[in-house]
Amino acid sequence: MTSTPRNTVLHASERIAREHTVPVIELFAYLQLLDLLTTLAGLRLGAQEVSPFIRMTMQFGAGVGLVISKLLAFGLAGLCLWLRRERVISWINYWYAALVIWNLWVLLRLPTSG
Repeated sequence: MTSTPRNTVLHASERIAREHTVPVIELFAYLQLLDLLTTLAGLRLGAQEVSPFIRMTMQFGAGVGLVISKLLAFGLAGLCLWLRRERVISWINYWYAALVIWNLWVLLRLPTSG
């Protein structure tokens, strides 16, 4: 009976973890972009930001405030990766997917001019 060297098993588990992590991070980045764009569109069309934290960062301007919030989001995602808590990013993706749907719903409900 042959045994598999321990480092081969570790390499395989690291490869599987990496294969799972990349799509999670790509989805995270995509959802951040969608949130940024739908929020900017909503603000431009007259919607109001609901989040007190985002409103506070927007005192420097809507775009600057949103970029600050996205930098913070990516920083926290990086911390999750560093701590090997990729699962947390998966759960955060659900939150941002719901947030983008909310933003789209708000955009569709804004009154049209004309």
